[in-house]
Amino acid sequence: MMWSSLLLAGVSLLVVLALVLLAGRLARLGGLARHPAVGGDRLALVQVLPLDQRRRLHLVRCDDRHVLLLVGDGQDRVVGWLEPSGRSV
Repeated sequence: MMWSSLLLAGVSLLVVLALVLLAGRLARLGGLARHPAVGGDRLALVQVLPLDQRRRLHLVRCDDRHVLLLVGDGQDRVVGWLEPSGRSV
């Protein structure tokens, strides 16, 4: 009886893992999940600073440049592009 219980547990584990992998693949095909980046992401959110209850300052990286965005309160504005520096943010 012990071997049959271990075999049943092992098969159950394999079935659950297969279902998880299948669900992930279906989510990517359906557009619900991101595809893994091949060459890296070109656009990334670096940091968010809440200014008050409505407004936030976002630091966004696009390729090797950074831009400050002020979002919220019904208006989104580009504060400006930051000059590239020798160090990474």
